[in-house]
Amino acid sequence: MAPLMETPPVDFKLILCEAAHADPVGTLHMLGAGWSITGTPTGPQALALLIKVPWDRANERLPLAVELLSEDGHPVVLSGPDGAPTPVRAEAVLEVGRPVGVAKGSPLDASFAINFGSLPLTAGRYQWKAEIAGDQQSESFTVRPTP
Repeated sequence: MAPLMETPPVDFKLILCEAAHADPVGTLHMLGAGWSITGTPTGPQALALLIKVPWDRANERLPLAVELLSEDGHPVVLSGPDGAPTPVRAEAVLEVGRPVGVAKGSPLDASFAINFGSLPLTAGRYQWKAEIAGDQQSESFTVRPTP
């Protein structure tokens, strides 16, 4: 019996920025990209994801989730709109089709942007963790203490 083929990983980069927008043709527009230190409450922030979907995973529904973790690895929980404790998290489903004329085996480009408002975080180290179909990336940042 032949061994099962491994599912090719989804390669992606996670970038912290002040604002981001993914347009319908796949271009990702970022403002204030690359920061790693902020004050509290934070300014608006966004996560920009530059994604390469393997050819073999075209037209597959790929779950996407981002979550904010504290320095000890626990989910950050803030008051939601109704006052209830709510984890700082977002979920979506990504599906990329194969464009006409693209050579077989080519990775397929996709982009995704998630914008968050100001967050009332205490001083410390935090980490955004992103997962697409089981493949993970993370990006850390520091919240300065208020002088």
